Amino acid sequence: MGSVVLTMLRRKREVDAAIRDTLGKVLVLRFGRASHSACLQLDDVLAKSSWDISKFARVALVDMDSEEIQVYVDYFDITLRPRFCLKRHYM
Repeated sequence: MGSVVLTMLRRKREVDAAIRDTLGKVLVLRFGRASHSACLQLDDVLAKSSWDISKFARVALVDMDSEEIQVYVDYFDITLRPRFCLKRHYM
């Protein structure tokens, strides 16, 4: 359910743009697979809370199955478990 409401990033340039363009907020990237039940549960929680945290955080889902995303999967050492990467820009 959460993946319907939240932005899904499938390409490296989309993740790069999210990192670059999210200013003055925390960027929450959920790396996972839409077919994984734990990810779906986490997506539901993120979708329900996204409006409440929208003043200080932006949430996006990152598809780990995308070949272009593997550079981030390797860089952040992400495994099959759902993970968060938080990035904060200071003004």
